[in-house]
Amino acid sequence: MKIVVQRVKSAAVTNDTIHNRISTGLCLLVGVAEGDTTADVEVLSKKIANARIFEDETGKLNLNIQQIKGEVLSISQFTLYADVRKGNRPGFSRAMSPDEANELYEQFNAALRNFDLQVETGAFGTDMLVDIQNDGPVTIIYESENGKIV
Repeated sequence: MKIVVQRVKSAAVTNDTIHNRISTGLCLLVGVAEGDTTADVEVLSKKIANARIFEDETGKLNLNIQQIKGEVLSISQFTLYADVRKGNRPGFSRAMSPDEANELYEQFNAALRNFDLQVETGAFGTDMLVDIQNDGPVTIIYESENGKIV
């Protein structure tokens, strides 16, 4: 699994209407690859829920999302597994099939909720517009293979 984590002042995902919106927190772009398992879900949800990427009273990145009572906007993003090595059109053969990917994506969101986080989502498998007010900006990529952070 590969997850792009953006610290945000606000974020929203829309298709024809606003689908979901959050205020201060994290916007997650979640990619699921062939071979990913619930072990990847568990290690990444724990790592992200505990990531100290919010500033404390001295301006240091010492607080996690739980400590600031932030929200999460989680958006499925198969294009994170684009293969651009050949030609000009990316290939997506490394991305997991939609049905299997959706199952792991939902498990990931449930795992985040187990950390008492408010998690909003995009609409899986649809075209969406994502509006992000990146804070910092702070953008970090987390990746897991075989249940281990890589």
